[in-house]
Parts: sequence; structure tokens; C-alpha cells
Amino acid sequence: MQIQNNQLYIGGLPASEIAKRFQTPLYVYDVGQIRKTIREMKEAFQAENVAYEISYASKAFSVVAMYDVLAAEKIHCDVVSGGELATVMKAGFPLQKVAFNGNNKSFDELSTAIDHHIGTVIVDNFHEIELLEEILSAKNQMQDVLMRISPGISAHTHEFISTGQQDSKFGFDLISGQAKQAFDLIMASPHLHLRGLHAHIGSQIFETNGYSKLADLLVKTASDWHFQPDIIDLGGGFGIKYNEKDDPIPNSDFIHLICQSVKQAAKAYNIQLPEIWIEPGRSIVGPAGYSLYTIGGRKDIPGIRSYLSVDGGMGDNIRPALYQAEYEALLADQADLPSEQVVRIAGKYCESGDVLVWQQKLPKTKPGDLLAILATGAYGYSMASNYNRNPRPAVVFAENGQAKLVVKRESMADITHLDLDYEVGND
Repeated sequence: MQIQNNQLYIGGLPASEIAKRFQTPLYVYDVGQIRKTIREMKEAFQAENVAYEISYASKAFSVVAMYDVLAAEKIHCDVVSGGELATVMKAGFPLQKVAFNGNNKSFDELSTAIDHHIGTVIVDNFHEIELLEEILSAKNQMQDVLMRISPGISAHTHEFISTGQQDSKFGFDLISGQAKQAFDLIMASPHLHLRGLHAHIGSQIFETNGYSKLADLLVKTASDWHFQPDIIDLGGGFGIKYNEKDDPIPNSDFIHLICQSVKQAAKAYNIQLPEIWIEPGRSIVGPAGYSLYTIGGRKDIPGIRSYLSVDGGMGDNIRPALYQAEYEALLADQADLPSEQVVRIAGKYCESGDVLVWQQKLPKTKPGDLLAILATGAYGYSMASNYNRNPRPAVVFAENGQAKLVVKRESMADITHLDLDYEVGND
């Protein structure tokens, strides 16, 4: 974040200038910051002298322009739906550098992925093995796969974004023996080429212990199964700073820890060092994203609190309402002024739970002021909805003093374009 002359700058431009040009509510990304984060991750891996892949987790933010940036930075990506796959394909992103994740891939989704020669399918369950066998045998093709394991390792994070515990919808359960059964099926298949093991323990993680345990467990599991993996994929989940209470570990520290843990485990269990994959999403785009809003009405309740309402809300950022995620905001053109009030930032949606920031210190405000909420680059646009039939905001990429529209603002016509008339017949 850059503040200069009391102004918030994004990608070398004043936020107020971007908002004036593209209107609010608006998602704005500092593309230079995205590139910097990716390059720092690469440098950490290169310092460890290992084969690696940074596989961007598309669910954090998936639009054509994002894949253009990923392609330019020469990294991998992970998709979890047919829609994300279609977006990757529209961008012309190389499909060999795409992995298809998810716990309930459909026949059509898998067929499309295989028809377009996707690099890797991350197999999640027994039904998926059956679907892949049916599709691949009909096409007489082979497919590289990773096998997703539910490792029984819990991350210290919100229950809605914890995925590594045994009681999870994701992956083959290791503790009960399901994972070994799936491994045997895949290894016996004439159409599936198992390249390695995958697991993911959660999101917004601030400690390294879970990754150390996971690295050891995945390598030990491979050794126990007498399997030499080409790849060990430890997922993502690196935490970011949303507010002053958050104290995240640098991405490079996570990467060094993961690499060293895999190296130690490979030596201990006598297997060759595999290629190390990670799947960061939030940590790449989250800090680079800003949500810009125009302040509207105000409500003061004596002795209780004051509400400031803005022209967006839970339709463009559901995370605070969904699991009480906490953000910080500032006035984009009064960024350095001292605080004079504590307010709750409320959205325009017809729900009491439509809150964007629960408690925010701000200078004096008036209707029409520009409010910026920080670190909204992950899961804002990707989880956006048309609740209350509000159109979704536009998305702008800013870099080197230039701003470019990369997703158009929805219009009122877009809201109703799929609706059909219904003529009631006479009895």
C-alpha cells in the first residue's frame, strides 16, 4: 500500500482518480504487487535448489486478465470447476500447466478437461476414479493424476476454511485406509498415471507446524506404499494481513520450511526428493486487491454505535457476513488524517448482517467520500453475487501508472437477461 500527499495510490495512480474514471463500487488490483509476490516465491524455491511448481489457486480470483498475468510470470494454476477451466481456456493459458481440483467433478467437466489435454487431474474420491476410467477408456487415453489425501491434520483457522482434518469432504481418508485402497486402484489402472500425492490443510494459516507435519506424513505415506512420487503437493493456505491483529509469516518463510521439511522426510524415509508443489491463492492476490466505495447515509445510535453505509456490501464481499472476516478501511483521499470516530461500515443490502468492517477508526466523513477497504483481492469478486438484484462491480488492473478495465461492470440489463416471461393460461 502506498500513501502519498494524503492520497491512497494503487499501481502508481491515486485511488480517487481510478474511482472517478470507473465509478464505485469497484475492485482494483495492484498488478505490480501480484508480480512481486510471485517472484519472491520463486526466489525462495530457487534458493532451496529444488524442482518446484507454484500453482495459483484460481478460486481466490479467476478472470481472464489474471491468467494473462500468470502466463507472463510463467507459473502453474489450479482450477476447481468447469467455469474456472473455461476461463483458463478463454485466456489461452497453457493447459499442460493446469491442475483440476475439487471434490465433485462432473462427467462433463472431466471430459472437457481431458479433451483439452489438461496437465493434471487431482483425484478426490472413488466416484471420480470410476468417471475417469469410463472417459479415458472410451478415448483410449492416459491421464496424469495426483491423489488428494485427507491427512488428519487440523490447521488453526476458521472451521469453514479448515480442510485437512479427518472429518472433511475433501480427499481420501488416510486414517481409515481409504487412501491406500484408492492408491491400489489408481496404480492398477491402465489409464491413470499417478505422479504424486496432494493434501491441503486449510486457509489463512499463521503457523508452520502443520506444514512440517504434512510434509513428513505425505513422504512417509509414499514410502510405506513403496511408491516413488514425482510430486508432493502441500496445497496453499498461507495467511495474509487483513487487520492490525494479523501477524502473518512471510511467504518465503513458509516455502523454506516446506522445502526443508520435504528434504528431511525424503532422506529419513529413503526416497528421491520429489518436485515440490504449493497452491497459493489468497497470498498472491489478497494483499494486492482493494475495494472502493462511495459513502452514503449515516445512522448514529446514541450510546451504541454509528453506521456508515456504502454503495456496495455483502454482494461484493460476503466474507464478513459468512464467517466474520475482519478488514480495515481508510478514506482514500484523507489517508493520513487523524481518526475522529469509530464506525461500523455497512453495505446497502437488505440484511442486518450486511457489514463490511465491524469497527473502523476514521477521520470525519461526509456523503460522497471515497472509502477503500484493504486486502480484498481474494474471494471478493470470486464470491460476488447478485443478491437483491444488484449488479456486480467492475474490476480494474492498475500497473505502472496505468489503469485498465478487465471485467466490465454488470448493467441492469445483465441482471434480467436470463429471465423468461411466464404466461398464465386460462382454466
